[in-house]
Amino acid sequence: MTTSEIMPGAEPMSHDGSGTTGVLVLHGFTGNPSSMRGVAEALAELGYHVEMPLLPGHGTTIEEMIETGWADWTGAVAAAHSVLAARADTVLVAGLSMGGSLTLWSALNLPGIAGIVCVNPATIPQPPEVVEMLEEMLVDGTAVVPGIGSDIADPEVVETAYDGTPVGPLLSFIKDGLAAITDRFGELKMPLLLFTSRQDHVVEPANSEFLASAYGGDLDHVWLERSFHVATQDFDRDEIFKRTGEFVAQVAGS
Repeated sequence: MTTSEIMPGAEPMSHDGSGTTGVLVLHGFTGNPSSMRGVAEALAELGYHVEMPLLPGHGTTIEEMIETGWADWTGAVAAAHSVLAARADTVLVAGLSMGGSLTLWSALNLPGIAGIVCVNPATIPQPPEVVEMLEEMLVDGTAVVPGIGSDIADPEVVETAYDGTPVGPLLSFIKDGLAAITDRFGELKMPLLLFTSRQDHVVEPANSEFLASAYGGDLDHVWLERSFHVATQDFDRDEIFKRTGEFVAQVAGS
């Protein structure tokens, strides 16, 4: 539960569209809705219903995030999906980074997801030696390590993410989140629009390549040549907005 003041620009978004199609929009680890606001607003302008939650522990203080984990984030996603599904007959999900991981979780666990959009999603758990190292850091009292935010090529843009990475939540993301879904992508049959940055200093492109090779449904894999990890705020953002809108229209049959 958020008790601290929300960072400027990190507010959640709920938009009532004019049709019967809605999109659930999800941000990444240590980030907040600001990174996906351009996507959400582009979809809203096209008349779609939009729900973009602020995931627990995000967009306030890193101290609040330390107390959260995968179950908190999936709970918030499921709640936002319920709100959206109450007013939209066709529901899609779009996410960046861990938001892409949560998008895949949603497709596996929530009812009636018609299509998904992933931007530089994390899909592969870290190796056992990395997990062991992180666990040892926690035991030694290291709760926060250097941050991963604002990996953006455009020098005029800065992501409002946390300066640090909380180790406990990161372990939960890896062990409770990614480990449980990484072998299940072949089960998914709904269409997937996948954006991958050639240069990503946070989530290696191999994560997207693994997803593309394992995916069970129709896939459109778009490589981004000018953007780093937070591509939704980077040089290729307009292409992402445009293609996502076209994809939603195609899936919805509108």
